[in-house]
Amino acid sequence: MQLSDGYADLPAGKIANVATCLEMFERPARRPDPPGVAWTLNRIADPETAWYRALFRRVGEPYLWASRLTLSDEQLMTIIRDPGIEIYAIHSNGSDEGLLELDFRTPRECELIFFGLTDALVGKGAGRWAMNRAIDIAWSHPIQRFWVHTCTLDHPAALDFYIRSGFRPFKRQIEIMDDPRQNGTLSPSAAPHIPLL
Repeated sequence: MQLSDGYADLPAGKIANVATCLEMFERPARRPDPPGVAWTLNRIADPETAWYRALFRRVGEPYLWASRLTLSDEQLMTIIRDPGIEIYAIHSNGSDEGLLELDFRTPRECELIFFGLTDALVGKGAGRWAMNRAIDIAWSHPIQRFWVHTCTLDHPAALDFYIRSGFRPFKRQIEIMDDPRQNGTLSPSAAPHIPLL
């Protein structure tokens, strides 16, 4: 796809964002955990689709995460129960308040597919704590590369957070997709900072 400088109009019902891909090739120096940690990280070995969708929605709706919500139960189950996928819940005060999903299906690599917290944990150090665990888990496998992508729809601090965690940017992409608020996948009130057009 060839892009030219300048602006390009999007069709009605579409949104666009810029994704940044980041990677690391060795385990970075560990950042200190925040004091007074009150969270646990639980591996969900056989996730149910209803549980997964509910947590995915709670974590991702402010950032228009919709990809997994449009899949059938069978399609979703094929992904989340694949032996190369590891899913973890960040548990706090009796409920799951964060999602960590690692993809080991490519030999010698791990992709951090989804990483996010509900509003209940944002800004409390839980992200740094969870990332320390994600890095430990990823590098406990025989990998040579750990990578992730974030985009302009994510939390404004996400890109800097990944860089501080030891990832280095290596590529940018432009994503154009249906606005999930206009096709009923997400509530029209989701991500109010991104206007509906």
